[in-house]
Amino acid sequence: MSEIYSDELLRSVLKRTKTIACIGVSTNPVRPSHYVARYMGLRGYRVIPVNPVYAGQTLFGETVRGDLAELTGDSVDMVDIFRRSEAVPPIVEESLAVLPDLKTVWMQIGVRHAEAAAQAETAGVTVIQNRCPKIEYQRLFGELRKGGFNTGIISSRL
Repeated sequence: MSEIYSDELLRSVLKRTKTIACIGVSTNPVRPSHYVARYMGLRGYRVIPVNPVYAGQTLFGETVRGDLAELTGDSVDMVDIFRRSEAVPPIVEESLAVLPDLKTVWMQIGVRHAEAAAQAETAGVTVIQNRCPKIEYQRLFGELRKGGFNTGIISSRL
């Protein structure tokens, strides 16, 4: 299974997605799972945080869910997985079982699992591995600066 994705595919996934379940999100603002989820929320996506450690707390205006089963009734287009690769198979299995509107399984940078990806693809779900939706959104929708990061600081330096 290739990890080479066309810009057209990535752009299409990001445009069709409305609600993201962020698996393994942290309440710590310096953790990548936190700032990626926050960023996606600021770009208009509904981000539902999922982490049993923080279940019941509020993050990004949403109640943190303990597991995917708590999302029944929510229309989730994408699961964004911030867990180690070995944790992916049960997440994909549960996602397929409880999220009838699921269109995309997105595994963060460094996260990949060929068998789980194949299972999701067999079920008709698009799989993106070893990529970050925040980075791809910035790259594809013109929010990256020359150095590759949108720092939010205006500078006359190139």
